Amino acid sequence: MARKLKAEGEEAWYASDEGRRATQREFERALKRGAVLRSEGSAIRLTDAKVLAELVDQARAKATRAISIRLPVADLDHAQKIAAKEGIGYQTVLKRAIRAGLRKVS
Repeated sequence: MARKLKAEGEEAWYASDEGRRATQREFERALKRGAVLRSEGSAIRLTDAKVLAELVDQARAKATRAISIRLPVADLDHAQKIAAKEGIGYQTVLKRAIRAGLRKVS
């Protein structure tokens, strides 16, 4: 059942980690029941539950989460030099390196 807002300030609840998890659970339950519908007047056609589940998986694969990680200063300096040479952010360099390393070991 959808959560009703009691006060305008309660909207911030949906932006919290707890709110996002609750919204995800509600969506997944509706998806299993086949109760995911499009908004009235929407240009998007009603979609098969399996297709919606696949879309959720794709969205989850692209979602990011902020973490804190300790790196040797030399590695951080190296990533920043690569980033400056390529004209991108050093965090992008680190994400690419992590992704490549994960692909290599899997």
